[in-house]
Amino acid sequence: MPIGLSNEELERIDRVVSNRKRLNRGQYLFNTGQSFDALYAVRSGFFKTLITAQDGREQVTGFQLAGEILGMDGIVNSQHTCDAIALEDAEVCTIPFANMADISRDLPTLQHHVHRVMSRELVRDQSMMMLLGSMRTEERLAAFLVDLTKRLSARGFSENEMVLRMSREEIGSYLGMKLETVSRTFTKFADDMLIEVKQRHIKILNRDGLRALAVPDGRD
Repeated sequence: MPIGLSNEELERIDRVVSNRKRLNRGQYLFNTGQSFDALYAVRSGFFKTLITAQDGREQVTGFQLAGEILGMDGIVNSQHTCDAIALEDAEVCTIPFANMADISRDLPTLQHHVHRVMSRELVRDQSMMMLLGSMRTEERLAAFLVDLTKRLSARGFSENEMVLRMSREEIGSYLGMKLETVSRTFTKFADDMLIEVKQRHIKILNRDGLRALAVPDGRD
């Protein structure tokens, strides 16, 4: 929740949250075509979102972790345009969208916060387009790892170590890379002493080197 709200305002927001929902690993939070009526704040766990092409191929469109919002894809047409699946046991807070819209109009600080969250998602989508359109495979994976550690660090986790909740195949789907290419690039990063890899456990050994690959022109 954004800072600067009174206890009364925070209690009012708390009343908007209808319930907490627990999901098991592999369980769907919502499906493509399902009616949109709520946003979901990830309280714990990890999710992936994906779309399925007419020929059955799946494309991972994002990974969401604790402290982030799911469901904004449904705002435009009042129905979800992707599937959201728990990558591990997880818990979300359900926020009925109609109630959130009403309360946001009365609380400018909350409304500003909601707009910031939406803007952040748009920026992330734009970054994804840049990854797929202009970056080499090594740059894509480096950018993915830098972004993920940054998001985890902002939520109190280590910025140098993490356990990947997604498979390498899912990472490849997200980054537009074949599974073999993802595995080969992880191995190269380990050989170059950028990271240490033990199955899904990743330790960052050279953050500056990894960032230089992720932002080859020097911008951060």
